[in-house]
Amino acid sequence: MNILILRKPAFWVMGLFLICSCQSTSGDREEAGADWPVYLGSKGSAQYSSLDQINKVNIGNLKPAWEFRTEDLSDGGNTQIQCNPLIIDGILFGTSPRLKAFAVNAATGDPIWEFDPHKDFEIGGSVNRGLMYWNSEQQSRLFYSAGPYLFALDPKTGQLISEFGEEGKVALTKGLGDWAQDRYVISSTPGVIYKNKLILGTRVSENSDAAPGYIRAFDVITGEIDWVFHTIPKPGEFGYNTWPKDAYLTAGGANSWAGMSLDEASGVVYIPTGSAAFDFWGGNRKGENLFANSLLALNAENGERIWHYQTVRHDVWDRDLPAPPNLVTIEKEGKTIRAVAQITKTGRVFVFDRATGEPVYPIVEVDIPPSSLEGEEVWPTQPLPQVPPPFSRQVFTEAEVTDISPESEAYVREKIQGLKFGHTFMPPSSEGTVIFPGFDGGGEWGGAAYDEESGLLYVNANEMPWILTMVPTKGGKVSLGKSAYFTHCGMCHGLDKMGDPSGAFPSLMEVGQRLDENEILGIIAAGKGRMPAFQHLKPEIKKALVNYLLKPEGNQDSHTIGADSNLSAVPYTTTGYNRFFDQEGYPAVKPPWGTLNAIDLNKGEIAWSVPLGEYPELTAKGIPVTGTENYGGPVVTAGGLVFIGASKDEYFRAFDKDTGEELWKYKLPAGGYATPAVYAVDGKQFVVIAAGGGKMGTSSGDYYLAFSLEN
Repeated sequence: MNILILRKPAFWVMGLFLICSCQSTSGDREEAGADWPVYLGSKGSAQYSSLDQINKVNIGNLKPAWEFRTEDLSDGGNTQIQCNPLIIDGILFGTSPRLKAFAVNAATGDPIWEFDPHKDFEIGGSVNRGLMYWNSEQQSRLFYSAGPYLFALDPKTGQLISEFGEEGKVALTKGLGDWAQDRYVISSTPGVIYKNKLILGTRVSENSDAAPGYIRAFDVITGEIDWVFHTIPKPGEFGYNTWPKDAYLTAGGANSWAGMSLDEASGVVYIPTGSAAFDFWGGNRKGENLFANSLLALNAENGERIWHYQTVRHDVWDRDLPAPPNLVTIEKEGKTIRAVAQITKTGRVFVFDRATGEPVYPIVEVDIPPSSLEGEEVWPTQPLPQVPPPFSRQVFTEAEVTDISPESEAYVREKIQGLKFGHTFMPPSSEGTVIFPGFDGGGEWGGAAYDEESGLLYVNANEMPWILTMVPTKGGKVSLGKSAYFTHCGMCHGLDKMGDPSGAFPSLMEVGQRLDENEILGIIAAGKGRMPAFQHLKPEIKKALVNYLLKPEGNQDSHTIGADSNLSAVPYTTTGYNRFFDQEGYPAVKPPWGTLNAIDLNKGEIAWSVPLGEYPELTAKGIPVTGTENYGGPVVTAGGLVFIGASKDEYFRAFDKDTGEELWKYKLPAGGYATPAVYAVDGKQFVVIAAGGGKMGTSSGDYYLAFSLEN
């Protein structure tokens, strides 16, 4: 068993998961009607609305209905909003760039209340993708995570509910063990609520200092932990032998940061997990590493494992499962199958029988090239679904080199000399490995939308190559500060301190002109933006790190470490997360670079695929629409429409769900890098999206925009 039961256990019937919920559901889909009461519309993550007032015929009359600004953009900052808001009884609940929670009138956008966690707590940065709502006959509660805490608010006032946890909050390190208490642990994505249990995953560091990614259920009234599932198994638990002995004492990751789905009728929660840490070298965690990169089916009542499927064994490619799975119903060979469909960063869809975990469609084992890195032993095979076919290209080859211009092609062909590519699972290398699909998919955290009537699954995809280059951290003596930088900072800001050209990670070359020593120490301790907090670093390491950032290389601290005493147990770091662009900043592969796809789950076929997004300057040159990199997901409606923002060109679009034809688009004030929500107030249908921008080098915004038909 991989669970720690802290409260009363559930009774099992014949050893199966046939535990009935006392709450009613409206069919398998639990579709959103007038309200959008759950993250992604339903606990089954359908991203579907049964509303049809806005439809294919009248979509041309869709206009802005209201705009709400959160008014908390940081001066010169690179903030985002990734929130899929809740709409309940005419009230919209959302979050802001600085992680405030708020309520507005869903028909007008007029503000009702605001909760600012920064007033009383050290929150740090990061993003929030949504909230959770629970109610009984006596009371209701609104839950969301900001920084290291889970908060419980009164949805009528926005005030903390003092009897929950410690004065309205619970530390997200609770239940992870003593050694993880000073580690970086947040929760960007909502969990699910089953009866009086709030089941939640976490986001942790992706380096060797990661906390474990255990799944926990919190009591919605008290905040106490009800059960814990150990994603890194302890002695005697299933999967313990897939790690080195006693790995659970130090290993981290294997966390569920992407959200989860609940089959409320059967009482089963389906949880996708990410990779074990460190992301790109696993010589200290040899083995398959259960339950990293797995789809888990757990008993929601007590956290016991029903079944699992590991989609990547011993991950060294950062192939986290990126989105909640969709609960679907498939008609195959005259049989109706209640199934669960999981999209992946590799652009594949795994489809399983919901009850047994048996694959609905064939999955084959493919051989993996060996690693050239010291101490690394990649798992020799990996599973790849054959049906449905992938919704993004799978392998970077010379035939895929961009052809948008002779200059671009020549530039990329020169750049790939000496790089390793040609396999979906080409291992990381010191020469540089092309990761394709890239670290952000394929599929990503925006998720997939499911239309049960047609059996179509709608998912947007990135077709971006990235370059991963491993750099040894051992060998010779380096300063304590430099070693700390390589271990904790270099993967994002680059070993040369130059940052990410896209703007995701700033240059630190002249950080001393912007910040003094105390300000840098404060950011290291508390985190900022996408940067996690590093509270667990010893004071002398923090001081040495600041010294390395502020002083020339030749004037470093005198502390040195040798090859046998590196700060980290990991002998490699990377040159960072580097998108592979041509000389003008366009992706290094042939278009399309971003797509919207409809997958027929009944037939196991791609129904249609169209580019998502546009570079107008390329279109003007006669290049067919290329699509763009994209973040945030689609929603599908009974009105025959698929709504999606996501694209780098900052448009919000509606497509014909049957053909993929673009029917409508609207230029947002900032990129809509969030999944929209669909709802109705007093019989009037709206669709709303957060326009927070801030990704892919685009400007940041603080907008929520709702659209409706002209009166």
